[in-house]
Amino acid sequence: MPATRIHHLNCASMHPLGRPLLEHPGQLQDFHGLVCHCLLIETEAGLILVDTGLGVADVTQGRSRLGGMFSHVVRPALRHEETARHQIEALGFSADDVRHIVLTHLDVDHAGGIGDFPQARVHVLASEYAAAQPRRHIKERDRYRPAQWAATDDWKRYEVDGERWQGFDAVRAIVDSEPDILLVPLTGHTRGHAAIAVRAETGWLLHAGDAYFHRDEIGQRPCCPFGLKVFERLMAVDNRDRARNQARLRELALSASDIDIFCSHDPVEFARASGSR
Repeated sequence: MPATRIHHLNCASMHPLGRPLLEHPGQLQDFHGLVCHCLLIETEAGLILVDTGLGVADVTQGRSRLGGMFSHVVRPALRHEETARHQIEALGFSADDVRHIVLTHLDVDHAGGIGDFPQARVHVLASEYAAAQPRRHIKERDRYRPAQWAATDDWKRYEVDGERWQGFDAVRAIVDSEPDILLVPLTGHTRGHAAIAVRAETGWLLHAGDAYFHRDEIGQRPCCPFGLKVFERLMAVDNRDRARNQARLRELALSASDIDIFCSHDPVEFARASGSR
């Protein structure tokens, strides 16, 4: 059963170092930084969030909570009005109305708002949850901030059990059986990174998380601004796996006209989806 209504929220504006390298030269004059594209899904059983962006404690405490590397390099704006909780309350709901949070992954800019929704069950691939706990890899020590989810003990962790969606492995999230929500493993950026597929009235939405960073990466002639390309490779736990899954995602984007694919951080995709441009 499709969602009754889906909202596109920017839950963290970011202004990384190296601005001229983050967009193609011809489009740089309209580039004002990156976004954190989250979804708020209204259902009869309550609200569902796909990713949370930065939370209230993140924007209040800043660097001490988010870590020095993220704060210095990514330079988040730290606006209370951009937190998912503030935007949800502005729509007339309460934090307790959010019953489920479905995550692409647990990076600092995707999971910061988990603690703002105490009634929500958190859904994530088991491999991502496992990687975020010990943070053994050097690339995992700063990207995961356990304080963001320390107060949460209601987790649903998913093993990939062989269900198929558009040629990809997938697993159906158990969120009151409404709407159809799938975790689609697209690993490489992190060990348990997933895209989230949501069935809407007009077809499927596919939130690709950080499987790519710029809309042109899944176009007919794939390309990416130099700065984003370097960042993707630096942040990937397994860059070969990341590139392989990005190529598969590109094939889907070019062949399936009834699937709306977007990533977490492209401001043009967000403006298009939210109707803000």
